[in-house]
This record gives sequence, structure tokens and C-alpha cells, in this order.
Amino acid sequence: MSPALNAIPVPAFNDNYIWLIELTRDTQAGQAPRAGRDSLMPVAVVDPGAAPPVIDAAEQGRLSPQAVLVTHHHHDHVGGVRQLIQRYHIPVYGPAGESIPELSRPLHEDDQVKLGDENMTFRVLEVPGHTAGHIAYYGGGALFCGDTLFAGGCGRLFEGTAGQLYRSLGKLAALPDETLIYCAHEYTLKNLRFALQVEPDNADLHKRLDDMENRRKQGLPTVPARLDVEKRTNPFLRCYEPSVITAAENFAGKSLSGGEETFAVIRRWKDTAS
Repeated sequence: MSPALNAIPVPAFNDNYIWLIELTRDTQAGQAPRAGRDSLMPVAVVDPGAAPPVIDAAEQGRLSPQAVLVTHHHHDHVGGVRQLIQRYHIPVYGPAGESIPELSRPLHEDDQVKLGDENMTFRVLEVPGHTAGHIAYYGGGALFCGDTLFAGGCGRLFEGTAGQLYRSLGKLAALPDETLIYCAHEYTLKNLRFALQVEPDNADLHKRLDDMENRRKQGLPTVPARLDVEKRTNPFLRCYEPSVITAAENFAGKSLSGGEETFAVIRRWKDTAS
């Protein structure tokens, strides 16, 4: 696995995060530090729904955008792309299966995206469900997953099916437990409160909600989140657990046959609770 990367959260709109991935390693990661006080840190921009927050962060932090990585076509993830490429003249990577006019580097499953130096490599994962062509980027111990997997939750079904999203989440859950999840929204508290409706006796879930409420009181992001924490507290990754199956069956008023059907019920339950 590549050395751990550093990603800077840039808030946008009401609850979006645009991520700026630093493309130069620090000395602890075995790479050269920034050359000098006046040099710029190269970054990749993930899901820029708006350009001004990115431009402001770049100017204030002496950052130099080198590429845009897009997970899916929704406006709050691509609305700033055109202005950024006009300003910085940089390539735009994104899903080959979606209509994104500014896209210059279309990507498919298992494609490799190399940025900065050869050690900064991301593998592309196709994760349909939220949208038909949604992708995620995995590398450096990090997963940039847009609106597929959230801290404590998952995306809504806009274009795909429950089965597609269930399988996409299963693909993400198979990544190493220490993977850091960089999702695109600050939905964590709402997601965890719903999760407690599903698993009211989950002690890990109660502790996580307390911890995340404290972070938000301090004005801190609740993401990234570790994948192993998600597996213990996110009901959409726990559809095999008897407690989640029982809760889904009680909500549906019938017996359910397997994880995919349980997932579909939990997703529908979450839609009615939001």
C-alpha cells in the first residue's frame, strides 16, 4: 500500500466537502518536503461542486491544483469543474459511463490514476447505485467515494437499483479495515441517529455518536472515517447481522431473504426517516 496521503477538506454549500489531496509527500512518508516557503503544494481536487471555495483555499494555503477527480455527475460534485479548468488548465478524471462535458480522462473499473509522483496512484472502482456510472478512487490507504458510502450511511438510489448499491458497498467493505473513508457530505450525525433506530443496543454506535457530536460542537469534520468503524456501526454494511435483519423485518412486516433484501428495506426506511 502507498504511504498515507493527506487530504484537506474544503466545505461547500450546506454540507458538501471538496477534498484537496496533497500530491507531495512529507519527509515522514519517505518523500521530499515542500521545496521552500515560496513554493506551492500540488493538489488534486475531488468533486468540486463550486470553484470559489477551491480557489480561496488554494490562494490561502499556497496550493496548486493539478487535476480534478470526479465521482459522479451530480451538480454539487461537478458545478465548479469548468471554472477550475479555465483557471488552472488541468485534466479532469471521471466516470466514462456518465455525461460530464468537461471530462478529459474517462475511467473504468481497475483503471489506474497516477498523480504527482508514481507513488500517488489510485485504483478506480465502479460503484453504481447512487448514479448509474458512479466511481470511487482508492489509494494511499484512502477511499474517495463521493455519495456511495457515507460515514454511518450510504447514498440514495437515484439511478441505480438497491441490488447495485448493495454490491457496490460490498466491494468497498472488502477493502482493508484501516482504509480511511473520504465521503462528500457531512451527514454523519443524521446517519448515526438513524442507525440507532435500527440497532438501539449497539454500544459501538452509541459511543461513535457521542464522539461525533463532540467533534461537531468543536466545528470539526466527522470524516474521514475508518472502514472498520463503519463495519461496526453503519447498518448498510451490516445487513448480515441478526439485529439488522430483525429490525428490517419488523419495519417491513415480513420475513426477508438475505442481505440484499434487508439492504433494500433499510434504504427505504432511511428514505422515510430523512
